[in-house]
Amino acid sequence: MYEAFYGLKEKPFHVTADPAFLYPSRQHQEAMAHLTYGIRERLGFLMITGEVGTGKTTLAKALVERLEAPTRTALILNPSLSGSQMLRSILHDFGVEVKAATRYALLAALEQFLLAQAKTGGCGVLIIDEAQALNHSTLDQVRLLSNVETPKAKLLQIVLVGQPELEERLATPRLRALAQRIAVRYRINPLGLEEVADYIQHRLKIARAERPPEFTQEAILAVARASRGIPRKINFVCDAVLLAGFVRETRTIDAGVVAEALKEKLEPVA
Repeated sequence: MYEAFYGLKEKPFHVTADPAFLYPSRQHQEAMAHLTYGIRERLGFLMITGEVGTGKTTLAKALVERLEAPTRTALILNPSLSGSQMLRSILHDFGVEVKAATRYALLAALEQFLLAQAKTGGCGVLIIDEAQALNHSTLDQVRLLSNVETPKAKLLQIVLVGQPELEERLATPRLRALAQRIAVRYRINPLGLEEVADYIQHRLKIARAERPPEFTQEAILAVARASRGIPRKINFVCDAVLLAGFVRETRTIDAGVVAEALKEKLEPVA
């Protein structure tokens, strides 16, 4: 609705996990560096955690785009899969077709694929989003997948992406065997005030605004307070703010426009 008014090629504050819009904050850059290092060094298990809406899924999708052949990736976005369903999904993402339905056949196909990758200097990377929702049995099966290895390196790199509850679960005695294997851990926290300002400008730039709205310092502070620095909440707030600015026919976004947007907004941001 407001795109033409601001000269936008697309909506800058949509809430889908679009890697093209990934804001390269210090934390997100460090998280990406940790992941690429762990994968390059074949460390096995890596983990990224953070509160809901801090950009973990967007980071995971950006990682998939960044990894190049001969590395192959599988991205699991549905943690409710059973062990066998997850195996099938992993093999499908790797481009491996298996007609047999037994778990043994699925594991054998995965091992053959990983060994073939190793011969070409590549590896397989499995990324599991919302990993905190995996049950104990599935988590343990995921741990066993890392047993495919050569004497010098793990052939499957497994990235667990989840909310802070994942850290709490891994601290329990039942999952200590998995916790001990995680070589890289990084937690993404909400953005600070200066980063909120940069985040807003970054999204507007990616959306190629010809007549971009101007956010005053007071407006940015109001957005930061309402969103608590969580990117997804910033998107909810700023989308409503641009609509309010469009209704007012103003490209100057001040604290009054933000207050009006928050008052009218149905989506909770606190």
